[in-house]
Amino acid sequence: MADTHAIDTWKAVLGDLQLQVNPSTYETWLKDTQGVSISDNLLAVEVATPFAIEWLERRMYQSIQSTAQKIAGRPLQVQFQVRNTAPSNGSESPVADDQRPAHRTIQTPQYRLNGKYNFNSFVVGPSNRLPYSAARAVAEAPGRSYNPLFIYSGVGLGKTHLLHAIGHTCVSEGLSFIYVTCEQFTNEFITAIRGRTTEDFRAKYRSVEVLLMDDIQFISGKEQTQEGFFHTFNDLHNSNRQIVLTSDRPPKALALLEDRLRSRFEWGLIADVQPPDLETRMAILRTKAEQMDLGLDDSITEFVAKKVQKNVRELEGCLNRIAALAKLTGRPITLELASQAIADFMPDLSRRSASPDRIMEEVNRKFRVTNDDLTGASRKKGIVRARHVAMYLLHEALGMKDTEIGRLLGDRDHATVINAVGKVNYEINVDSQLRQDVLDIKEAIFS
Repeated sequence: MADTHAIDTWKAVLGDLQLQVNPSTYETWLKDTQGVSISDNLLAVEVATPFAIEWLERRMYQSIQSTAQKIAGRPLQVQFQVRNTAPSNGSESPVADDQRPAHRTIQTPQYRLNGKYNFNSFVVGPSNRLPYSAARAVAEAPGRSYNPLFIYSGVGLGKTHLLHAIGHTCVSEGLSFIYVTCEQFTNEFITAIRGRTTEDFRAKYRSVEVLLMDDIQFISGKEQTQEGFFHTFNDLHNSNRQIVLTSDRPPKALALLEDRLRSRFEWGLIADVQPPDLETRMAILRTKAEQMDLGLDDSITEFVAKKVQKNVRELEGCLNRIAALAKLTGRPITLELASQAIADFMPDLSRRSASPDRIMEEVNRKFRVTNDDLTGASRKKGIVRARHVAMYLLHEALGMKDTEIGRLLGDRDHATVINAVGKVNYEINVDSQLRQDVLDIKEAIFS
């Protein structure tokens, strides 16, 4: 049985690592790990497979160990071990074959759904209302409308959550389905070709009532896999079986994707998930805090929501850090503690990797203006907006003084800079296009 102190310590480490690493790395290799025991100098952590141990030790061990030592406040070695994979009695365990019709089966352990990812736990706001409503519609009536449903967005905004929510509805309605990532599909397809079991592969994927595929963008450039998926798609679609795909970009932006697949992806509904506005971010934090049984004051919720504008995973990561710090130190969750827990979240990283010239370069590229436009006297709407965004980023990302920013951008006074920063700070929470523009610039600068 896992040690409570080990669980709490590792959760704190995960909260920190979630803000250090690429979201896909966190989801694939770290999210489902668990601390099981801790001694004076050793923290034992369970992972799913021996391959995961090898990957973590070869690729991430140094950062994991240094983070664990920072959290524990003392020298600490992290030791990985494989989790006991004996079947549990949880609600998501596969149902015995004699309890359902043979043709209703597809949810093997490798496709198991996340119990937290259901429609009730998905916080709906202006930025995600369309994909949410479409996902509910296809879950309640598969194959009748929006087929295929193609959901796209940046990382950490809820695409996978919606896929799992559809899967849970399939379970409750007794519908056969497969949830699979594009990478898993590709690996299975290659294995089937090598093992001469393509008939079994086809039967598996073409017999279900709902196919849920995550990260379809990774099929680009894989000619054989595209060929296999093309025929699978046609067979399912012609039989009025539901297909739901997610991607990090719309079909027309998928490079090296065959035209015949691109056109099929566009047959149904294409819905994008935008970064959430301030009110939605606050609602997400309240929902996740309730799930974690945390009492968060509104001032703390607003503070974190304003700090994190990019995606839901980063909101969750900050909340995990706050909860872990409170538990490990025995302190109540206050605004001071929250500020301490996420003090090194984004600004410090940004200051290490950005410069005024880099910011102005990316602002110019996004808004199609020049340095002369930014520093000049033009009052054209597009140029004024670009100038205000530049002031905002110089202030937020680099921590530059208002007088320095004013001097850089045409010898403007500090009051002008203060007003510009305040205006953008407000508008990014109500204007989805501006919020996306600012996030795109940050991505370009800090990636």
